[in-house]
Amino acid sequence: MTRVVAQGTFDLVHPGHVHYLTEAAAMGDELHVILARRENVTHKEKPILSNRQRRDVVAALDPVDHARIGHETDIFAPIEDIDPDIIALGYDQHHDADAIVDELSRRGVDCRVERAGPRERQYEGELLSTGTIIDRICEERC
Repeated sequence: MTRVVAQGTFDLVHPGHVHYLTEAAAMGDELHVILARRENVTHKEKPILSNRQRRDVVAALDPVDHARIGHETDIFAPIEDIDPDIIALGYDQHHDADAIVDELSRRGVDCRVERAGPRERQYEGELLSTGTIIDRICEERC
């Protein structure tokens, strides 16, 4: 059985997220998703939704077999627990694949890192970014 790990914030799940998780699931037999803890998100705005709510929404998606909230201090701890064959990165995630492989190798986890492809817009005006969705909500409702 090939275990795949995908990870992210997944605030306000949108078609880009579904595309990423569908591609990640297609890389193996079992998809585990690790959601970044709100308090650990530093590379962008903190999620609007709670850790648990985001996890519950992601767990309900068809491609996902298991969803969990990330570790409080060590982002690699859940990956060590899962012991995946593949880590699937989103096409635009900021992570350095080589640095991930090096750290996991140092910890005795042998897996490869693959990057999902982008999802092309299906129609004019389709929103594929949580930030863009929030901006549109503010423009139209605030």
